[in-house]
Amino acid sequence: MLFRSELAFKRLWTANIFTNLADGLGKTAFPLLAITLTRDPLLISIIGALAMLPWLLFAIPIGAIVDNVDKRKALATTNSIRMLIAAILALLITTEQVTIFWLYLVTFVVGICEVFADTTSQSLIPAIVKNKELEKANSRMEMTFTIFQDFIGAPIGGLLYAVAIAAPFIANSLGFLIAALLCLSMPLPFLINKKEFTEKPGFIKDIKFGINYLFTHKQLLRIVLITTTIGFCWAFASSTMILYLVEDLNLNPKKYGFLLTFNGLIVLLGALAAPKTAKLIGRGLALALAISISSITILAQGLVTNIWLFLIPNAINAFWLPHWNILLMSTYQRLIPQELYGRIHGTRRTLVWGMMPIASFLGGLLAKSDLRTPWLIGGTLATVVSIYSWKFIINLGDSAVSNDE
Repeated sequence: MLFRSELAFKRLWTANIFTNLADGLGKTAFPLLAITLTRDPLLISIIGALAMLPWLLFAIPIGAIVDNVDKRKALATTNSIRMLIAAILALLITTEQVTIFWLYLVTFVVGICEVFADTTSQSLIPAIVKNKELEKANSRMEMTFTIFQDFIGAPIGGLLYAVAIAAPFIANSLGFLIAALLCLSMPLPFLINKKEFTEKPGFIKDIKFGINYLFTHKQLLRIVLITTTIGFCWAFASSTMILYLVEDLNLNPKKYGFLLTFNGLIVLLGALAAPKTAKLIGRGLALALAISISSITILAQGLVTNIWLFLIPNAINAFWLPHWNILLMSTYQRLIPQELYGRIHGTRRTLVWGMMPIASFLGGLLAKSDLRTPWLIGGTLATVVSIYSWKFIINLGDSAVSNDE
């Protein structure tokens, strides 16, 4: 049996289908709306920075909250807020009141909700899935993410945007509404954490505990710092991706959604292959290969001269990145106790994703002179870090396997 609670996982998985579909609509519509409002690289990069800024500001306290609340209500509330925000944005577009600064505000608030939703979902999975089956469960969640966000949502978002600018945001709102209702229907017993590791310490002590735990577990801290550096490089490189594709590589903006669909198809193949790759060559080697190849492709995407050549390293990255995401998440879920997961997850996300707003802003500044340069610098640094960390990543991935035995 794969799950400790079949019904709990099914409800979580189905809710994720609708949130991923809604996110896919926004993934195409938000950048298209942004370049409709401005073509300034710095202003565009601020959107990416604001999307990640909540991880820097709120991930640690949100992690502490998640460990001590009804996760069903937490997920339902965040999806309800996202529904409301999307509806307001659609109204602003319809009444022709939307500006780039409204888009900034929406991006930031939705980002806060994303911190809550991600932390809650990730802390639920090890509670309802058996340890030996985490790769399969995470692979299924990753495939759901890919199919409904990139393969279905993204192109539909582009088509709806072509019909009416507000249309994808209205559909986005409906998706989050359905997800909120599904979250409320999840069975309650699996949403309450055990407290055997700690006393009831209080909010501030919870936050301190999460920080101390990470910094006193050197192996965990090191992989978080590696991931932080490579995440910084990716955010730095891709901060103005939509402008790079449209202006330097001559991509028709109307075909942006189809590019995301192509990318999503390859990601789906990678998500399907990840558990099998780990079984075939070992989790450690699969992790090391995934992050090294993905880092090299960041550099390669900055070297191409047209959109067709861009598709090659983009496809390679799309195949190997889900290997990294799935196997690393499974490793974290093995290393971190369930009842502490929200706090530790929040702390590590603060480091990993909290640096991305800074990277995105710096990449946007650099892109004002040349849209290609951030890709070259970010890709080079990521490649050096991944190769330097090769042996450690292999050992970490392999050592996590022993926790199942």
